[in-house]
Amino acid sequence: MTNFSLLELNEIIQELRIILDKTAPHAVVEFIVLNPDIASGTYNGTRIKVEQESAIYRGYKTWLELAHILGCRMLTPKVIDEHFILMHYEKLTQDSFHTSDAQKEEKYGSDSIFSAIHKNEEAGFLHYFTQALQNVKIDERKRVLNLGINSGDEFELIQKISKNFVNLELVGIDYCASAIESAQKKFQNENNVTLLQADINNLNALNLGEFDLIVSIGALQSANLEYKKLMMTLVQNQLSRKGAMILAWPNCRWRDGEMLYGARMKNYAFSEMSNLYKDVIFAKKYLQQKKFRVTITGKDYIFVTATSIQKD
Repeated sequence: MTNFSLLELNEIIQELRIILDKTAPHAVVEFIVLNPDIASGTYNGTRIKVEQESAIYRGYKTWLELAHILGCRMLTPKVIDEHFILMHYEKLTQDSFHTSDAQKEEKYGSDSIFSAIHKNEEAGFLHYFTQALQNVKIDERKRVLNLGINSGDEFELIQKISKNFVNLELVGIDYCASAIESAQKKFQNENNVTLLQADINNLNALNLGEFDLIVSIGALQSANLEYKKLMMTLVQNQLSRKGAMILAWPNCRWRDGEMLYGARMKNYAFSEMSNLYKDVIFAKKYLQQKKFRVTITGKDYIFVTATSIQKD
């Protein structure tokens, strides 16, 4: 059994890459490391004397992040003794909706890989979206528009945390018909929720009126949208004078059941976030020009939260 407790992290990464290159998807790689519970308040890289040798301390967060970096899932470690644990990495497949060959209309549909994703069960999404809803004072809003609603995760969370849900008027729009059908089933008993299958590029044709909160999670990066034009249209035509916006861009990839950090561009084998940052900064600057207070938060999803500072 390979013992990595005495190796530096760069050496471990090199060793694991060699092993994983020869490993089949869903096969498990095992190796021994220092038990992170052996010390508290200890920084990674600290050398700890164990059985007359100087082992290198690393916390569980490092091992979890390394698993994702290497395209693996970290399984439950096995305790060997008070000093050492047996770490298990399961190699991920390439199974991802990003590489799906489904038709454009159904890549995000009810039978797609994407439909198996539950963002509200991911702490890295739930925390920052909840924070954004609190920052825009969701309980004080009246009309909410969600662009790219898919199966309705965002409205589900609003329903759970809002003390004023029954008095809200919520409108959700998505291009995918089967996704809208799934969302309609979830909210079939909620008379204040309207879900429409429509093209976001043609919002004006829907005559929806103004909203005091516009939400769009993971939809604005679509290649089918004229992003800058859409942003300006939303603010000028759909957002009320004292309204707010919550926009989010995925800084992650969904693969074989895991949410892996880092946006990916075509023709890159690694995370490359130029387009993500460009879109986020445009939204921030444009909204500031229109007299909004803007914050940028998040990690796996980057949230732009804007609240109007216009005076009455």
